[in-house]
Amino acid sequence: MTTSSPKLSQVIKAVFGAMIGVQSEKQRREDFQSQSPIPYLVAGVMATILFVLILLLVVSLVLA
Repeated sequence: MTTSSPKLSQVIKAVFGAMIGVQSEKQRREDFQSQSPIPYLVAGVMATILFVLILLLVVSLVLA
């Protein structure tokens, strides 16, 4: 059990796992042992913006 800052790959894995609802209990525990929620919040906001932009692109391509 570490309380150090999470690696970028861990944050990305956690955010995308949470977005689609497949995060394991072990991963959730590791995420909550992090010192700061800031990396997860930033990655979550960025992933949400990326998701919305992709949806807008798909809709504009379909309607064109």
